[in-house]
Amino acid sequence: MCNLYSMTRSRDEVRRWLGVADNRAALFTPLDAIFPGYTAPIVKAAADGERELVIMNWGFLLLQPGKAPRRVTNVRDDKILGSPFWKGSFQERRCLVPASSYCEPNGEKPATWHWFTVNGDHPRPLFAFPGIWRQYTGPIRKDSEAVAQEVYAFMTTEPNALTASINHERMPVLLAGEEQFETWLKGTPKEAFALARSFPAEAMHNVQSGMEKRDQLAPAPCTTAEPL
Repeated sequence: MCNLYSMTRSRDEVRRWLGVADNRAALFTPLDAIFPGYTAPIVKAAADGERELVIMNWGFLLLQPGKAPRRVTNVRDDKILGSPFWKGSFQERRCLVPASSYCEPNGEKPATWHWFTVNGDHPRPLFAFPGIWRQYTGPIRKDSEAVAQEVYAFMTTEPNALTASINHERMPVLLAGEEQFETWLKGTPKEAFALARSFPAEAMHNVQSGMEKRDQLAPAPCTTAEPL
């Protein structure tokens, strides 16, 4: 699973790469660490079918009797078609989650955190996770008042050899081309689900390893969004 990623590229880079008009793109600053519950940009189809870039909270909220709701950030590819928790969103509300790297711990204590990205001309080439989104109204903490949020999650699959060397369980599905973007946003459920496969290990690399839970690409001030 993936519970930490970054989006260190600018708003204009992201909107141009994903084909979003300037007047349909919300403002955001580069994010060096995005954790569950934080706000981050996603791209979805607007009511008129055009793409729009909006800000949502990462993680669907799963109600638990007597406990705080749990943030569920990843949807497994072997659950997305049948689980009532995910199925409706997959069929009706798919989105793209832009990213520049994602992170997996090695499972040791203390953990070493490994950051991965795709190969390209930039130190952190853009890619996208295939996501789903929904409107949520309810508590976000135990016994708290109900709030309204738009939330998203993204799909994971079997890990490739590179990710499996750190985390043998799952890896996020990665999309890196316009044909895949259009299929995920507007294709049939069958066409979209066909994208659920591991990204080639030879097309990725590890860009950072250590105790740091932020992508340290550049010596810039921390711009991490705060959770609501």
